[in-house]
Formats: sequence, structure tokens, C-alpha cells
Amino acid sequence: MRAEHPSAPGYSRRVTPAQSFPEPTNTEAIRVIGRFEAGRGIPDAMRSDVRMLGALLGQVLREAGGDDLFEDVERLRLATIQAYDEETPDAFDRAAAIAESFTVQRADEVARAFTCYFHLVNLAEEHQRVRVLRERAGQPGREDAADTVATAYARLKSEVGEDEARRRLQGLRFHPVFTAHPTEARRRAVSSSIRRLSELLTQHDAASEGGAEEHRARRRMLEEIDTLWRTAPLRAQKPSPTDEVRTVMGVFDETLFTTVPHVYRTIDDALRGEESGASAPVVPAFVRIGSWVGGDRDGNPFVTASVTREASQIASDHVLRGLERALERIGRTLTLDAEDTPPSSEVIALWEAYAAREPREAAELATRSPGEPHRRVILLLARRVAATRRGDELRYSGPDELLADLRAVQGSLAEAGARRHAFGGVQHLIWQVETYGFHLTELEVRQHSQVHAKALAEIESGEPVSAQTEEVLEVFRAIAEIQRDRGLRAAGRYVVSFTQAASDLAAVHRLARHALGDDAPVLDVVPLFETFADLQAAPGILAEAVEFPEFRARMAATGNRLEVMLGYSDSSKDVGPVAANLALYEAQEKIAQWARDADIELTLFHGRGGALGRGGGPANSAILAQPPHSVDGRFKLTEQGEVIFARYGEPAIAMRHIDQVAAATLLASSPTVEERTSSAAARYADIARTMDVSSRERFFSLVKAEGFAPWFATVTPMEEIGLLALGSRPARRGLSVESLEDLRAIPWVFAWTQARINLAGWFGLGTALDAVGDEALLVEAYREWPLLRTMIDNVAMSLAKTDERIARQYLALGDRDDLAALVLDELALTRQWVIRLTGGEGLLVNKPVLQRAVQLRSPYVDALSLLQLRALRALRSAQDATGSGVDEEQRRLLLLSVSGVAAGLQNTG
Repeated sequence: MRAEHPSAPGYSRRVTPAQSFPEPTNTEAIRVIGRFEAGRGIPDAMRSDVRMLGALLGQVLREAGGDDLFEDVERLRLATIQAYDEETPDAFDRAAAIAESFTVQRADEVARAFTCYFHLVNLAEEHQRVRVLRERAGQPGREDAADTVATAYARLKSEVGEDEARRRLQGLRFHPVFTAHPTEARRRAVSSSIRRLSELLTQHDAASEGGAEEHRARRRMLEEIDTLWRTAPLRAQKPSPTDEVRTVMGVFDETLFTTVPHVYRTIDDALRGEESGASAPVVPAFVRIGSWVGGDRDGNPFVTASVTREASQIASDHVLRGLERALERIGRTLTLDAEDTPPSSEVIALWEAYAAREPREAAELATRSPGEPHRRVILLLARRVAATRRGDELRYSGPDELLADLRAVQGSLAEAGARRHAFGGVQHLIWQVETYGFHLTELEVRQHSQVHAKALAEIESGEPVSAQTEEVLEVFRAIAEIQRDRGLRAAGRYVVSFTQAASDLAAVHRLARHALGDDAPVLDVVPLFETFADLQAAPGILAEAVEFPEFRARMAATGNRLEVMLGYSDSSKDVGPVAANLALYEAQEKIAQWARDADIELTLFHGRGGALGRGGGPANSAILAQPPHSVDGRFKLTEQGEVIFARYGEPAIAMRHIDQVAAATLLASSPTVEERTSSAAARYADIARTMDVSSRERFFSLVKAEGFAPWFATVTPMEEIGLLALGSRPARRGLSVESLEDLRAIPWVFAWTQARINLAGWFGLGTALDAVGDEALLVEAYREWPLLRTMIDNVAMSLAKTDERIARQYLALGDRDDLAALVLDELALTRQWVIRLTGGEGLLVNKPVLQRAVQLRSPYVDALSLLQLRALRALRSAQDATGSGVDEEQRRLLLLSVSGVAAGLQNTG
């Protein structure tokens, strides 16, 4: 029987609908809300946006649900805000009573209202970020200029000299890999509505106050918010892998395709001033985009070889259409007369060859562009790209052929004196082709090592193989076809999950030979080390693997390059976040030193999630905390779910993010950064050892306790999260969760986040710091040791999103007061130590913008958490009473609240 008695943790916070509390007057409500907003330090422009959008939502609620719905939402909103005011100590209990008092149908509507509000607040905050970025653009010496590529390059040049700095800039590589892991709680329809609202908010900013355009923008925003309210917030069914591919393509179409060349240009402008755009750039096309969407079949039976083929085809179609449009746009503006800008012999030859093959189309282009040879040739290239998309005879053999043609046009323009055109628009086209080729994303395949082992055993037994093994072989045929159609960059990386021996890597090449014999595709086999033990064994496994003939041949062909992937998620679930972070640092240090000794050009691929329990957090600070030689100008990581849209969904934010990460990647290998990192690691090695041992013991005392897994499933909405139609991949490995190993890392993190505990991001740190004990030494280490500083700052962010009052109520759902006490004690201890080390009176005092964002949302997240708790209690009570059967209305309320809390906290897994 669950703890429903007064001694249960958090019972004092529970109230029944029968309890009543005096409702504040409207005047008091205005005063309370105004004081709350003022105390958050919200910029005036953002406060105005939030109030306007909130007022429009209120109007929609009144129109759609009547005054009663609006007033119910306002009652709960006011109570949760007052719960943060010391003058109203009963407000939290009043908020809980209000949430309990609603009918299920009314609770459903209120949850939807708060979720809509979060979408609007997130939009206002993003809009404020864009506003600030635009205001700061071009301002020399601005506050955020320290983490730009231009500033990093200047610092690097001062340390290593201009020639070496230029060489390192030319070798710079930032390689995000988009994944379809199920962590985006919003529907695509909701995301599209929010994007339209963003455009309207920009129009509203630009309109004259009180004018017709401002009125029009507000009217259209009201219409769009009404659409947002009336759009079903939950997906009716899980998306297919192809749906996931098309969702990610939206980011390329709307943002990345045009934004990335602007990043290159902005950096070149900063480095070269007025000369930028008038001569060859110094900035290379350093971004490469990878994708697991349609390629990652580890644990996802719905990703088949045919899906992989389709994913590649969809991506290729998008980039070719984008290139075609870009060529046509440049072609229409390149109206340079042959008299003033004569074409080179190479450009003339291009045109004559085309005219001989397609005389009718050539005559049409000549008629449209008389005396404009460069325009004619660019429009010709657009037609050839269109033919490539359709598979017509005029198609290009590959992106290198298009690049050669573009460089011929660029050279001709430069030779004729039109250097601004040569290194302006035409250079942007070249950058786009260099970045995206004809494939757009470098599609990567991932499969579990045990699947390979089983397939090989079947094949080599001589017996008929299973459908699963035949599917494994078909994947290699799909890769070969993609390479044949779109080049080696289009596909070829093959990631082996749970690599535990060198033979796991050799198995991939053996399977490829079984599938295609001597016609096997070119493969870059990438080991993925995930568990604590695997991370420790990694250097030995790699040393054996590179002696395999297939590895030696491929490395010889690529300049001795090797890629190694490190998993943050499972290592954190394996030994806890503190020990996992320390183990990852040690593994990177040893792998990097091994590669350096073997003269191997190493790229470490970081399997990071959006949440802190899965390696999330600011990427640039994490890069600068990496061991010496583990970055060396190359940074590759996974991006997934809500992180993709948060970082790359808006052009200005995407540009800023790419610039920041590239700057950190360039700077990480500077002598001063490497010296600081290595000397700090050596100086504080004893602290690391103490923290490692003590944090693991503390973590194990929780997760290895008898009955932990079912208790975890009871005190969080873990089971219900699996019902959300987030992605095509199943949320767990088996039919039920009997141990932590049965559960994937994403729902492990997601469930703790929903319970407002965020345990996966911090548990064990308080005990680890307490074991060291020396506060002065730890403060010094926080200041001087980048790894510890990054860890503490990330935990501070994680703790700021926790709420002990809410957490106690979730923990009270279980019947294990000992485990609940363990969690709450560690939470208090960790909070105390983090505040002491960061030198403030509370969490995130040293990061006021982030603190503002968290504090602004907290009361509204509380409202949804209280609605989620009432649904969870009802579901758990029904299970206890009947042992089966589910109240579908309560389940829907719970799922609505899960989606809303994810929007409010701005992360899931």
C-alpha cells in the first residue's frame, strides 16, 4: 500500500478539494503579479511582449471557453505565483486545492492553457534573444564578443603566430549530428504555429505604434494563438521514421541552408573588414551536418534499409531544390554586360558545350540574357542542378563538378574586375555546395553490436537466416547505393553501439562482405563506448582495431583519420552523473594521448543529449573543459529533439550558436587553454578520485537498492511517458522495467524531469563535495579547474529547475520513505554545496539571464505539475484498487501536463 498517511514525505502539502482558501481580489492579483515580474528583472521589451501575448491568450480563452475558464486559469496562476511570496505562506496549499477542485475536463482545459502560455513565453524569450543579438551586431568591444571565432582567432594568433593560426582555421570543423531520439514533446503543427507567431511578432516590432500595420499584426497574432489553442497538443500516433526525416528537413529549409554561409561571411567580415567580399575568403566551409534520422536502427525496428534509402533521397531532394533556387536568385541579379565584364575562355567553353547539347534551351537563355554571359551560365548551372534532381541526362555527376563550374565563373568574374560579385554571391553558392554537397546531411547508420553478432552467427551456421539478419545485410546494400548515387560523404559512417571488443568493429566489415562481396561500400566504422567499463577499456580496443586490414586501408586513404564516439547517457545512468563526467574526461585524455602517439588524426564524437543527465548544457564551455589534444579543431556531437529547434530553428540564434561553438573549438587547442586544463586536472587529481568513489557509492545506494526500479516507475510518470507519441523509437528495451538496464537513458532523464527532481543531472554531487570537505580548496578548484566549473554550473541549472515542494508530493506516491529521504537529503546537500562554491545567496546568481528564465517559468510549471500529480494519483489509485484498467480521461490529462511541463522547463531528455 502506498504512503497516503500523514507521515508520508510531503503529505503536509497535500490538500483536498473540501479545504477552502480566500481568493485574492483583482487589485491584489495585479499587485502580486506585477511584483513577481518586477522581481525577475525582465527587460522592458520582453515584459511588453509577454503581457501582450498573455492578454491575447486570455482573450482567446474567454472567446473559446467563456469567462469561467479564464477565471479558473487566473485563480491557479495567481496562487502559484503567490506561493513564491513569503507574505502568503498558504498559497501553495491553495494552488493544490484549486488543481484538485477542477473536473477532469476543466483540468484538461487549464493544462492546455498553461501549455499554450509556455509556448508564448518561450517565443517572447527567443524574440528577446534575437533582439539583443541584432542590437549588438557590429558593435566593437561588445560584452559577448569574447566567444566569437574572430576573437578566438586573434588570441590564437597571438599565441602560435599567424601562419599556424591560419593553418588551424583552415582545419576547423564543427559537425552537429541531428538525431530522432524521442525528446521533442511539441507537435510539428504546434512548432509551425509558433514560427508564424514569431514572424508576426517581428512585424509588430517594426510597425508604427497605433498604426494600421500594428493593428493588423495583433489581429493576426490573435488568430494564430486561437489556432494554437485549438490545435490538438498531443500527437494521435507516433511519427514514422520518414515523418521524422521531414520534420528535420524543415530546419534546413527555414534556417540552416541560408544561415551557414552567413556565418562564414560574418566571420570573414570580422577577420578582414572591408576586404571581405572583394577577394578570396580566409574562412573555410567548416560546418558539416550529420543525421541519424532514418539511419539509426539501434532499438528501432521501424528504421529499415528502405527507410534509409528514402531518408537520403528526401535530403538530397531538399538540398538540390535549395541550390537550384539559390542559383536562379544569383543568376537573376548577375546582369553584368559582356563589354564591361568579359567572360573567361573557361566560361565561354562551358556555355558552348551546353549550347551544343541543348540548343533550344540555350537559345531561350540567350534571349533572356542578351550580352550577359555570366548570368546565362549561372542560370545554366541551375538547370543542370534541376536535371540532377530529376535524374535527367543533363545531370551533374556529383557536387565536385558543380564546384568546378562555380569556381570557373568566380575566376572569370574576378579576372574581369567584378570581384565583389565573384567573392560575394558566387562565394555563398560555393560555400553551400562545400557544406552540403548533393546530400545535405551525412547520413550515419547505427546498430547494436549484439545484433551484428547474432547475424554473423546465423550466416556462418549455414542455416537459412532470419528476416532480421537479411535486413542487416540489406543495410549495406542501401549504403552502397547511396554512395553510388550521391558520393561517399552521403553515407558511410557506421556507428557500433555498445562496442565492448575490437571484434565488434571487425564484425561490420565481415557483414558488408557477406552482403556485397568485393562491391562492399566504403565504411568508416565508428565505435561507441557507453558504459563506465567500456570507457575504461576503450584505448586497448582501439589499439587492436586499427591493426585490422580494413581499418588500416581506410585510414591510409583518409590521412590516418579515426572517429570515436563517447556515450554520455548510459554512462551517467550506469554510475551517476559525477563519476560519468570524470570517467568521460579520463577516457578522452587516454584516447587522445594514444592517438597522438600513433600519429592518428582523432575526432571524438560526443553523444550528448539535451538534458544535463545526458551530457547537455552549454556546448562552448564543455569544449573548453576537454583534455588537451582531444579537440584539436574538430568538434562533433549529437543534437536532438527540442535542442535542434532551440539552437537552429531561428537564423540569428543559429548563427550565434555556431559562432560560439566554432570559437571554442578553435580555442580549445591553444597553448594557454591546454596548459590550464592539463595542469588543473593534475593539481586536483586527488579531489577527482575522492569525488569519483564517493559519488558512485551514493548513486549505487539508491539505484541498486532492492525494489528501486518499480519504485522509480511509481513516483514518476515513467510508464506514462512511453505512451506519448514522441518518436518512432520505443522508450524501453523490454516489456516492463524490472531493473535500470531495461530502461533507455532518455525516459530515465525525462521522468525525473517531470517529477521536478532532475535527479539524473545532480545526484551524488553533494556527497562527493562533502567527502572532499575542504571548502577553500573546492572554491579554488571551481575557479581554476574547467571540468569542475562546468560540472557545478550545469548542476546549478539543473537544481534551479527542481522544486522540493513538488518533488515531495511525487515521492509520496511510493511506499519507500527510505528512498525518498535519500533523494531529498542528497538534494539539500547538493544545493548547499553548489551555492557555497558559486559564491552567491542562491542558485544561478552568477548567471542572471538564465536565473530570470527559470524563475519566470517556475510558478506556471508548478501549476502543471499539480495537475499532473492529481492525474497520477488517480491512475495509481485505480491500479491499486483494480489491478488493471485505466481512466482514459486521467491519462490524457497526465499526458497533456507532461507536454506542458516539457515546454515550461524547455527540455525533456
